[in-house]
Amino acid sequence: MFAPVVLYFLIFRYAPMAGLVIAFKNYNFHDGIWGSPWVGLDNFRLLFTQPKMIEIIRNTFVLSFLQVIVGFPFPILLAIFLNEARKMWFKRIVQTVVYLPHFLHWVIIGGLIILIFSQEKGIVNHWLAPLLGSAFPFLYNPTSWIAIFVGSGIWKSAGWNAIIYLAALAAIDPALYESASMDGAGKMRKIWHITLPSIRPTIIIMFILSVGHVMEVGFDQVYVLQNSVVSNVSEVISTWNFKVGINGGRFSLAAAMGFFESFVGLFLVVMANRIARRFDQGLW
Repeated sequence: MFAPVVLYFLIFRYAPMAGLVIAFKNYNFHDGIWGSPWVGLDNFRLLFTQPKMIEIIRNTFVLSFLQVIVGFPFPILLAIFLNEARKMWFKRIVQTVVYLPHFLHWVIIGGLIILIFSQEKGIVNHWLAPLLGSAFPFLYNPTSWIAIFVGSGIWKSAGWNAIIYLAALAAIDPALYESASMDGAGKMRKIWHITLPSIRPTIIIMFILSVGHVMEVGFDQVYVLQNSVVSNVSEVISTWNFKVGINGGRFSLAAAMGFFESFVGLFLVVMANRIARRFDQGLW
């Protein structure tokens, strides 16, 4: 039963790693991956001399860091909230509502965000414009754009990510809560002294895995929401790779950027795991 999973990772995850060799070559279609001339580290040198490259790496790191730090607690809080709900009908309704965004594509979500925050016909500006005297450019202001970017990511993924924490909460022994109630502990004390410590290993593992994606901002989300006015904060590695690597045909340069991105992600995962091991909660 596990064989299809192994085959999936071997075929679609590990086998394509051989293609990273084009990061060290001047790749062209005619010669192919193995026949293209070897150029060593020239692509990496060229990569970091590209205009605004430091800004692109900074944007990638900042947006991902905000997604991890700001968005990471929300699935935990949501899972605890659902776990504490006693009305089954209420719990089912909330679960359905918060899980639904995960199944919507970013194109649809992007359309909803434009419908809500558009400067010309947005729902929010429909109410704010009479109060402020003019419409506020939510999608054209760098600060508000970042807030919308992070908020939309939380809204889309929090419900689905909460499933993992709900599974961890289900494994907690109910006798612990009964004993705490007999000792006079309130709901908040039970959460603080029983719930959170019991799911701490799951939280740490999920945090280590999320740190590995700090340099990987989702292409779909950024591409759908970005515009030229806020390009100084919205241009990231994934969108740059699409524009330069695929549209521009500079595959070796894009592969070099992907290699650099993966290397940084690996380094961050190893460092996060080393820190977790100091508290006996490492992933390996």
